[in-house]
Amino acid sequence: MGLDLVEISPSANPPVCKIMDYKKFLYEQKKKQKEMKAKAAKVVVKEIRLGPNTDDHDFEFKVKHAIKFLKEGAKVKVDVFFKGRSIIYKDQGELILLRFAEAVEEYGKVEKLPKLEGKRMIMIIAPKK
Repeated sequence: MGLDLVEISPSANPPVCKIMDYKKFLYEQKKKQKEMKAKAAKVVVKEIRLGPNTDDHDFEFKVKHAIKFLKEGAKVKVDVFFKGRSIIYKDQGELILLRFAEAVEEYGKVEKLPKLEGKRMIMIIAPKK
């Protein structure tokens, strides 16, 4: 008849098999995988950079951008970049990040608390559903 014995579920006890066209089975499997991949949510990460001595007006400007990104459903990666000797103001950088988290808490929640990585202090904020 031109059909094949296809193993559908090898992990089941006993294994499940069907008599069908193997090429058609492969085609349908690829189609299902492609459909699942299309439905998967793609996470976008936007980055906002601050300095340890960022002024209030600049800070508010960056907060507005972060809120816009969070409303769109993107994650926001906020980092304070320490240039040269400004690394001695680590505590000031952490205060800025915590103030930033407080300013956007209505739209997003902190996913990763401030952490120093090299010359950067990084915090990640995820949007609220």
